[in-house]
Amino acid sequence: MNSGNDNTTRPAIATQPAAASPPAAPPPPPAPSRRELARRALALPDDALLSQCEEEFFVASGPGGQHRNKTASGVRLTHPPTGLTVTATERRSQAQNRSAALERMREALKPLTFVPKVRKATKPSKGAKRRRLEGKKKTSEKKAMRRDKSSW
Repeated sequence: MNSGNDNTTRPAIATQPAAASPPAAPPPPPAPSRRELARRALALPDDALLSQCEEEFFVASGPGGQHRNKTASGVRLTHPPTGLTVTATERRSQAQNRSAALERMREALKPLTFVPKVRKATKPSKGAKRRRLEGKKKTSEKKAMRRDKSSW
């Protein structure tokens, strides 16, 4: 019976030296930021921006009668690169709603391109510090006088 613990020697397995691998490719550039994607989208003409968007039509409700309630005149545009979604349902015409939705998409993309101004930490000047402390001292003396009943 062989339990697998025998001390017999096994032949050595010959290993071949590893072939030199080709130099690693540089890492891909980072994905553009949402701000950059919005800036690029705003630079596009209407038809190119519309081709970037996913267009969905749906039945809009509200005033407009049977024509509006039975036709898919509502337009929903989704811009996948930025994740923005806008809708337009106020008109009975799908074409008019599409142009209104495209205008809204442009308006929604504009705030994404805003770069906030960098705030720089400031320190009050020595004169400003001195003036503030003098004002505090005057106030505290006034209040101390109110507390002191002996002068009454």
